[in-house]
Amino acid sequence: MRCSHNTSDRFIKLSRPRSFTHQQRLATGSQLMSHHSILRKVIPKLARGYSSSTAENRDNNDSIKTSNGKAPLKPKRVLAKQYDPAKVEEGWYEWWEYKGFFGAKGVTKEGMDEHPKKTFTMLSPPPNVTGDLHIGHALTFSIQDSLARWFRMRGYSVSWIPGTDHAGIGTQSVVERHLFKEKSLTRHDIGRENFIKQVWEWRKLHGDQIIKQMRRLGASLDWDNLFFTMDSQRSKAVINAFIRLFNDGMIYRDTRLVNWCCALGTVISDIEVDYETISKQTFLDIPGRDEKVEFGVLHNFAYPIVEPCGDIKELVVATTRLETILGDVALAIHPDDPRYKSLHGKSVIHPLLNRVLPIVCDPELVDTSFGTGVVKVTPGHDFDDYACAKRHRLPIVNILNKDGTLNENCGISTLMNKDRFDARKDIICRLQELGYYRGKRIDNEMRVARYIRCRDMQLRALEDVEKGEIVIKPSYHVDEWNRWLGNIQDWCISRQLWWGHQIPAYNLTYEGQKSAEEIWFAADSMSEADKLAKEYLLKLNLSPIPNYALKQDEDVLDTWFSSALLPLSSLNWCGDHNIPVNYPTNIIETGFDILFFWVARMNMLCTYFSGRPPFKEILLHAMIRDAQGRKMSKSLGNVIDPLHVIDGVTLNELRLNVSKSNLSKSEIEKSIKNLTREFPQGIKPCGTDALRFGLVNYTRQTRQINMDITYIKTIQHFCNKIWNLFRFSNERFDALHHTTHISADFINPTEFLSSSLSNLTLIDQYILSRLSITVAKCQEGFENLELYEATEAIRSFIIEDLCGIFLEFIKPVLYGSSEGSGIKTQKSTLEVLEICLNSSLRLLHPFMPFITEELWQTLVERSNHMISKVPDSIIITKYPRKEDFERFKDDKVEEDMKTILSVIHASRSLRQNNDIPQGIQLPFILWIDDPKFLDEQSPIVRFVADIRNFIKASEIRVISLGKSQVNLFTMFERDSRYTGLIAIIIWFFEKYQDEQTSRLLGNSEVSLVTPNLKVGIPMSAIVEIQSALESSATDFTKKKAKESDTESEKLQKLTKKVEKVTNDLEMLREIIGNTSYLEKVPEKIKEIDRFVMFY
Repeated sequence: MRCSHNTSDRFIKLSRPRSFTHQQRLATGSQLMSHHSILRKVIPKLARGYSSSTAENRDNNDSIKTSNGKAPLKPKRVLAKQYDPAKVEEGWYEWWEYKGFFGAKGVTKEGMDEHPKKTFTMLSPPPNVTGDLHIGHALTFSIQDSLARWFRMRGYSVSWIPGTDHAGIGTQSVVERHLFKEKSLTRHDIGRENFIKQVWEWRKLHGDQIIKQMRRLGASLDWDNLFFTMDSQRSKAVINAFIRLFNDGMIYRDTRLVNWCCALGTVISDIEVDYETISKQTFLDIPGRDEKVEFGVLHNFAYPIVEPCGDIKELVVATTRLETILGDVALAIHPDDPRYKSLHGKSVIHPLLNRVLPIVCDPELVDTSFGTGVVKVTPGHDFDDYACAKRHRLPIVNILNKDGTLNENCGISTLMNKDRFDARKDIICRLQELGYYRGKRIDNEMRVARYIRCRDMQLRALEDVEKGEIVIKPSYHVDEWNRWLGNIQDWCISRQLWWGHQIPAYNLTYEGQKSAEEIWFAADSMSEADKLAKEYLLKLNLSPIPNYALKQDEDVLDTWFSSALLPLSSLNWCGDHNIPVNYPTNIIETGFDILFFWVARMNMLCTYFSGRPPFKEILLHAMIRDAQGRKMSKSLGNVIDPLHVIDGVTLNELRLNVSKSNLSKSEIEKSIKNLTREFPQGIKPCGTDALRFGLVNYTRQTRQINMDITYIKTIQHFCNKIWNLFRFSNERFDALHHTTHISADFINPTEFLSSSLSNLTLIDQYILSRLSITVAKCQEGFENLELYEATEAIRSFIIEDLCGIFLEFIKPVLYGSSEGSGIKTQKSTLEVLEICLNSSLRLLHPFMPFITEELWQTLVERSNHMISKVPDSIIITKYPRKEDFERFKDDKVEEDMKTILSVIHASRSLRQNNDIPQGIQLPFILWIDDPKFLDEQSPIVRFVADIRNFIKASEIRVISLGKSQVNLFTMFERDSRYTGLIAIIIWFFEKYQDEQTSRLLGNSEVSLVTPNLKVGIPMSAIVEIQSALESSATDFTKKKAKESDTESEKLQKLTKKVEKVTNDLEMLREIIGNTSYLEKVPEKIKEIDRFVMFY
């Protein structure tokens, strides 16, 4: 196979394969290739609902037909009155992909450099084909797509490569359970070949769903480069990598104590074992058993001493796994334990097998303070005992079969082939009968397996982090990295399964073979192994060559072996010495739970083959748990499908999904019970944008994310806020005939506002200053890989600054209802508003791709296409840069606005405390004891009209303790900006003595803004308003009672009116949609129509 390497210099980000299990093998090499042939047909169908040509063959003509006869056209919709995520997200993804925006060539579209100098390549985390994506996958895709879109908007050529992981042990396990549940058959009943076919069918079914989920999440993936970890390209890299390691002496075969899973029938690694501490008697469910098994109980039994002397006649030993007594080869005591000094060099008699076992002294194994200070040594089933046996050269006995039953080494014929837990009960009875019973973990055993020598690779990985060649974020994970790599053992890569990459090693046996030593060759095929075997036999000077046989290793490689090669193999590396030029990658982003499963192993293997670490930075995010902080589990019923959050789901649908799962009957009942408690009303639809934004914002929680669906709903409310912001803005743009200026490059705001800078009001300057800060925070958030800083910044800006303050201040200007709201002021205000909208959408786009695209198009529609070339999509526009906004950062402006806002907030607080609605006018008093507040440039003086409008003041009385009445009146009369102001606001500027001020303060409800600025309402006004409100409420109640009889009639009339208005609006919508409407209808009528439609 010819390898193709990308020759561009790329900035690469690598994501993790979501696999926590291990591979299973295919039957033969020929079967593997036949499955690859199937896969080549399956993958394109998984990737697309329609066939798409390569980027080179695409053009920008939306009328090009696809295989189903329909071209994905660019969505065009009237901005609806209400935000509906389902409608907003419809159609955009297919159109984006059709236009080629996702591939590396997408950046050559409108407005971007034809030959970009910077490139960015990233691997998606290949999800397991064990089942559908869950919310943890959605978190990873949300983070990585945000990065991909940000780099794309910065001008990089982005190729985010998608893939799926075969997940050997996990996929085989789930298919086996499914097969047994549906047909009551095991894999052994149908045979290896048929079982492998079942797995491939499962892979296609769930591969389709996984791809659908990726698309719905808005992941801008380069589908033309979709891969599967068992496709031909990746398999070739795996085989050649194994062969090189084998020939370099890095892989060896040995008999060692391993973690053996009886239910799955395979070895699993140390780091994949979940240890559970049990402090009391506990009954647990064990796979394959109907009844629960007792754990957490120590069984005490005695070993009689051979030729006892003194008072010690026996040694009592305690164990939780009594069946392992049949594999005991010795007892161990501590050499310094004074209780057993007389037993050094002595022996005991096995209570059941009547064998003589030595007593050994071992200070490492024995803790004198625990139990009796005597430890039974069972090296075939315990790691510590295994180490002890090696130190004392004791025999190693394995008493268990692969399925957890006892074998012939147990020494008792009636217990052979009996399940270990059943045998435990039998052994207790035997010990009781013999008088040796003294009252009331994954299994370990010896297996032949292949290992990779890790010592040198481990030291290099530690050195790379220490020297800063690799940076781990958050930095506290460095200690975990050092701890794990500092204690790493050689890596067991053999798995006894039927699904995965079969180990490319062949065993040679021949006639006349004298040595019992096994002879193995690593080769990519049987024919290549045959050549190596003949060369070997010729070197032995055997003539003629004797009859010989070759047999391939039946084990498969650990799934993590193929995954560890992904930084190379995903770039089309074939396992040879030609390293892709776009290696190494720059960053790997993943959950911290697989820092060692995957990240460390990638570092070790890829550095071994390339000489360089596969990435420069490691970014780790927290694990998602449910709202109560519990680990997500199907049996708990708290695993969340991201599509359920996006589209919504009823409780009945959730229950149905669980009932169809592979869980046991008891687990299904438990899961449904928990689901009913967690989601009594099901899950309401939130949309993709809200889910993505919420998940990224959650990453502030670096250790654990407690996922709460109600939080995602609050983000949907944020989307509503954005939607209404654009509805208002577009209505004002149309009413005031404002033309936007949209281009791919971000227009420098200084240049854009060059003609309006002198007309900028304080509120204009304020919002530009806030925007400057927001752009800087967003940019720094991405650069520092702290994306939550960016989400927090843009959310705060839109809700608090743009909508909460700026919009409220400019509404009188844009509606022409404020003093000085002339054409120039309106023009500059509209331009500032446009900059805010334009910037906000670009800042938001990496996190919320759908709503930003939908709203972006409304700005594009109003743009002057003659002045600048308008980009087709927000995807290919430039991200705002903090350098372009730095000049607008103004601390003085923000301080002035802070003063104004403090007065407004204080007045509203006074209203709220006294239950007076905001719409009712009240007299207010300002106590000022600082000359700066009364300076003609002070914010209170300059914006007194805005303050009055905001706080709905009938009058504002200013009590000045440091300025004369005359001077203030003179100032207002002199300044033309305040013409007419005195007529509508009554000002009292007087000098009061302290006692007079105190008396007035005592007769008012007061709120403190600063020590020198207070806001108050006379108590007389409060009492008067409250009395009027109470009277109105009484009159209203009487009126309602009187009108209750005619309620039905009024309802009928109102219903008719609603029907008429609805019909009129529909007719108006049809009229506006007519092509001749724009040409023939006068502008004045159009404005009226727009007003009617808007409201």
